[in-house]
Amino acid sequence: MKSNSKFLKYFIALLILSMPLFYAMYVYDALPETIPIHFNFEGKPDGFGSKDSIYLAPIILGSVGFFVFALMLNIQLIDPKRYQESNSSIFKKLAFMLVFFMSSLSFIIVYSSLHPGNFFIKYLFSLMGLLFAFMGYVMPSIKPNYFVGMRLPWTLESADNWTATHKMAGKWWLVGGILQALLGLVLPAKFAFISFMVIMGLMVTIPAGFSYQFFKKNPKTE
Repeated sequence: MKSNSKFLKYFIALLILSMPLFYAMYVYDALPETIPIHFNFEGKPDGFGSKDSIYLAPIILGSVGFFVFALMLNIQLIDPKRYQESNSSIFKKLAFMLVFFMSSLSFIIVYSSLHPGNFFIKYLFSLMGLLFAFMGYVMPSIKPNYFVGMRLPWTLESADNWTATHKMAGKWWLVGGILQALLGLVLPAKFAFISFMVIMGLMVTIPAGFSYQFFKKNPKTE
């Protein structure tokens, strides 16, 4: 029964990751012989390839997405020292979230190849904002491990530091992610990129600084 449940998870993930490839096949005949395959920070195409290039993003992102999905479902095989059973449900949620992210990103790339414009940049930063927000939502529940979370010298050495840092960081990532998702929709591409860099910088540096200060005040906390 357990093996059937795991097989079902793999099947669902593979199906979700394959959908952009089916979409690329559907729109293939409507594509011109040359399509945009790369976009600058303003959302304008600055690289081109043959129409067969439409399959690159779904295949590459789908393969990477499935590999990461399988890795997160079997994290106990490569992280035996830090693995905790309570993390299993969190890793499953994160694994499926990454599958949806990779699939959505592939859809955006394929659609942008068919309809050049600022669609790619606009929705890319909003999509990443949603990913960050979800990370922030689950972050307080993540137990110490070597693969997911704020893996800093102080958090990995102290369970108390890990817990306090992730509770604090979860709020910043949740709010920052939602803000970025909204700004990505309303700001011009150039300013959406700037807001993304600023928000991401704050989401990383503020929790890291908090973790270090916690360590300084509680150097022997375990």
